Amino acid sequence: MARIIDGNEKNLIGKNVRKYRKKKKMSQRRLSEALELLGVYICRGSVSRVEDRTRTVTDIELYALAEVLGVSIADLFEGVEGMA
Repeated sequence: MARIIDGNEKNLIGKNVRKYRKKKKMSQRRLSEALELLGVYICRGSVSRVEDRTRTVTDIELYALAEVLGVSIADLFEGVEGMA
């Protein structure tokens, strides 16, 4: 059986991060700066890689992304296939 991490996508939330970031009219750089204020360092390029799902997201980063975007962690997983 293949493991989830063996696929090309490294996270499940990238598309929703982009959706909620754009909904707040926030640039990737501004998102990066807001995360930094919480002590979570994700550079603008890494935000891009999160959104295109080529970078993993730690649990701390997940929490901070939800906080900055003003959504719940569950919202970041909204519409993800295989999530109950």
